[in-house]
Amino acid sequence: SKQNQKYSSKNPIQIMETGFNILKLSLCLSLFVVGSCAQAPAPWTPSNGMRPGTCDHYECPNYKLVEAGYAYEIRMYDAAVWMSAGPISATSMAQATKTGFQRLFSYIQGKNKDNVKMNMTAPVIAQATPGQSAYNVSFYIPKKNQENPPQDNDLHVQSWKPTYVAVRQLGGYVSEDVAKKEAAALMDSLDGTQWVLAIEKSKGKSPAYLVADYNPPSQTTARVNEILVPFTM
Repeated sequence: SKQNQKYSSKNPIQIMETGFNILKLSLCLSLFVVGSCAQAPAPWTPSNGMRPGTCDHYECPNYKLVEAGYAYEIRMYDAAVWMSAGPISATSMAQATKTGFQRLFSYIQGKNKDNVKMNMTAPVIAQATPGQSAYNVSFYIPKKNQENPPQDNDLHVQSWKPTYVAVRQLGGYVSEDVAKKEAAALMDSLDGTQWVLAIEKSKGKSPAYLVADYNPPSQTTARVNEILVPFTM
């Protein structure tokens, strides 16, 4: 046929070159698509405004999601009262958190001046004391006890005004080295935003950070932690 004559008139080498060029084009298109996907991952928004799963079981402080950015969240927390243990001298943040948790757990079990029992809440937060091997560990007071929290000789009350908080979420157990790296990563993710300017204005270029632990120390899997950097606008 004329169609067969058309192809048979071509040099076999030309036919091979044409096929090779088509193959190269197909391969390039495939690499382009894969490369484009690899260079444009979906933004990491750990909670997308949803509270960590632990808050389905325990009461957590109220906040409003202000912005879910790439590898960070900005939240606006309501005013809240916390009970704090510390400063706790310890060789690590993990050890201090465990010690603080034990003290605070006894407190909510009724071992306080008023013998008042309270429900467990989340998170427990830890903060390093700059330049010292000492930490403050704090427990969120349940809403029904916020106005008149039971007192304790070994603990002290911390009151939070409504405040903005930059947040980064991570799993596992958090060592101080990990916390420092994650805090640095959080600040890097805020680079170029209005938030980093507000943080530097109110807290300086190396702001103090908190580590929020949403699980009891005995839970070894599916752990949820957050790096928190409170600031004012």
